[in-house]
Amino acid sequence: MNIPFLDSWLKRLGGDQEDGTPTQAAPPRVDDPAYAATVAELLAECELLRVRAGEAGLALDDSPDSLAALDQLPPRWREDPEELPWLGNDAGLYLGTVIVRTVPGAHWRLRPGGHPVVELASGRTINVVEAGLDWAVAGAPELSLVYAEAAEA
Repeated sequence: MNIPFLDSWLKRLGGDQEDGTPTQAAPPRVDDPAYAATVAELLAECELLRVRAGEAGLALDDSPDSLAALDQLPPRWREDPEELPWLGNDAGLYLGTVIVRTVPGAHWRLRPGGHPVVELASGRTINVVEAGLDWAVAGAPELSLVYAEAAEA
């Protein structure tokens, strides 16, 4: 698979050999702050959710209040079965982004296979993508309630 921005990133990690061919980069360490920041930045994009929220007049600012505002939006995305899982995935990643940015000690953890979850300082793990999908499909649990539980833990 040719993903140009990943190719560039991996080259920076590993450099090139004298003949110009890329060296095999060592996989980034999960506890490396630069790696963690890059993962957090990629997971925070949530482009589809941000576009749909913007169309409804809601600017997502990565705050807990924005989660409560999302909970109040009419669920028009349920009308499009093809978009529903994508929007739910984005809602989960956005929920995780808000938790990671505002709850002390919370951080992203990538499970085997690259499945992102949020780990709290207590060691509790929240499957935010699953919560986002449940919210998109059924409206429950509300994103703000998942956040409140994480903030209390």
